[in-house]
This record gives sequence, structure tokens and C-alpha cells, in this order.
Amino acid sequence: MGDRQARGVDRAIQEAEARGEFKDLPGAGKPLPGIGQPLREDWWLHQQATRENFGLDALPPALRLGKEREQLPAALDALGDEEAVRAAVAELNGRIRKALIGPVEGPPLRFGLIDADEAVAAWRERRQQQQ
Repeated sequence: MGDRQARGVDRAIQEAEARGEFKDLPGAGKPLPGIGQPLREDWWLHQQATRENFGLDALPPALRLGKEREQLPAALDALGDEEAVRAAVAELNGRIRKALIGPVEGPPLRFGLIDADEAVAAWRERRQQQQ
């Protein structure tokens, strides 16, 4: 961009500011989300998904599995008994196993199967803390 163009852009911004076009914008005066945190490898995808309000269904299978794995503790906390927790872990592990064995759309998985006994123990501990 040339110097003349830059001055024109600056002038246009100043004029818009004078007209009040930048007042009361969403997020005004609030810190940028995620500032000070390291960027994840797929930061751009998370940013676009948030901006466009994508659900998990819009993500490639590999990324969807990763997100489901991150959200697993909260999902398990909604379950009422150990049998349901084990069933949920087994179901997710089945899909992870399938992705590990065969080609899957998206980046390669960077995690393995979930230990059902560890998931149940963590679920019990969270339940005891809540009571």
C-alpha cells in the first residue's frame, strides 16, 4: 500500500470515528479472547468455528474426536451411574479406534484410547466433590 493510499485509509477511519460508527461495537472495552494463551495447532479452525457458530458436526472427524475427548469429563458428569460412564467411554473409544486404524479426514489423531477405569475413577471423584 502506498503512502497516499495509507493516508486515505487513515482519513476514512478518522471520519468514520467522528461520525460515531465505531461506538458501541460488540466487545468494546473487553479483552481479546485467548490473549496470553499459547495458540493451538488448529487455532484458525476454532476461531472460525466460534465466529460462524459451527457445531461439532461441522468439524472433520479427527478434530471432532479431539473436541469430544476434551469435553468427555463434562459429558460423563451428566451420567447417573458407572455402567453409563463405561458405555460412553466404550462408544467414544470405538470411534477413536476406527480413526486410528483407517484413514480419517483431517489432521492425524494425537491421542489414543481412553482408559475406562481412569475415566470412571475421575467421574467418581468429581461426583464426591460435588456432593
